[in-house]
Amino acid sequence: MEKLLLIPGPSPVHPRIIHSLAEPTVSHVGQEMAADMITALDNLKKVVFSANGEPFIIAGAGTLAMEIALLNVIKKGERVLILSQGFFGDRMAQICQSFGLDFDILQSRWGSAVVPEELEKRIAEKRYQAVVATHVDTGTGACAPVKGYAQTLKGKNILYIVDGVCATGGIEERMDDWGIDVIFTAAQKCFGAPPGLAILVFSERAMSKRKSIPSIPAYYSDILRWLPIMKEPAKYFSTPSVNEIRAFCESTKIVLEEGMEARFARHARYAESIRTALKALGFSFFTEEAFLADTLSVVIYPAGVDDKLFRTMYNQNGVIVAGGLGDTAGRLFRMGHMGNLSSHQIIFALEAMEKTLGSLGYKFEPGRGVNAAKKILN
Repeated sequence: MEKLLLIPGPSPVHPRIIHSLAEPTVSHVGQEMAADMITALDNLKKVVFSANGEPFIIAGAGTLAMEIALLNVIKKGERVLILSQGFFGDRMAQICQSFGLDFDILQSRWGSAVVPEELEKRIAEKRYQAVVATHVDTGTGACAPVKGYAQTLKGKNILYIVDGVCATGGIEERMDDWGIDVIFTAAQKCFGAPPGLAILVFSERAMSKRKSIPSIPAYYSDILRWLPIMKEPAKYFSTPSVNEIRAFCESTKIVLEEGMEARFARHARYAESIRTALKALGFSFFTEEAFLADTLSVVIYPAGVDDKLFRTMYNQNGVIVAGGLGDTAGRLFRMGHMGNLSSHQIIFALEAMEKTLGSLGYKFEPGRGVNAAKKILN
């Protein structure tokens, strides 16, 4: 039985993408791969609304993209301000520590996010060369006000880096209009492609910064080594993930066929439908309402529902969700609703949830959650 994957990524893979992934592997320096790469790079710029940015698609994952973003625009002696609302803001700090980069963390409590006024106060007190923010933290479900941060940083000589791993392609990110210098993401979340690619777009200002740095403490992660390949993908630097690039190319076509505004609206509608259903069934949410993300929900169990039993039975009924991270483990589950998810899959997931709750002896009105979601989906 195929299971519906509703974790915070990877997300369900559309049949078109699966088919493209299964096609025979071609030469990594051949014209077929080059055509897929060029199309994917061009489409990526459209997804983040960048006219003149430099896009990069590199074999790896989101953590590699984090490392690439930092190492290519920050040099020793400069300082980064990390806006952290959870697990992955802390990871940015760990990367800085690994490479001896100076940083400070402006931390919100889990379930909340740093507000622009806090950022404004901090940059008035201390000099920073870059600010980095996680758009959506998959540990806490918090969606940061990245547009508000951009407005705060406007006119300042501070590079602005956005971790879009759980947002890009599902929640609005307007790179040029907002003045974002680097957006980095990965293939397996809102794009709905299989994992395996680190994906970034650098602004002209960020590219100029990299070119001004004589050397960085990296080889594979140096975008100046990759830049000639992105311009002419038939050239060789390191063997690309040929099949995954083809699959990612197909995923960008699906995103743009839907249209960015329609895709943003669908993610918002699906999030509302799922949360309305969960509330009707007696669940609540870990994330403060002002910071709820359209791409995942972090859901607190009602009294009497055991985490391990619930997730085990839900899996047996055809749906996989993730447990909590850190101190939240055992108290909640994390449910992704991003990418190319369909309304039929949402209804299936809610029907399976009601079946699971019933088998655990939890008292509720059958159909209450499903019907609440259908009102919004219809």
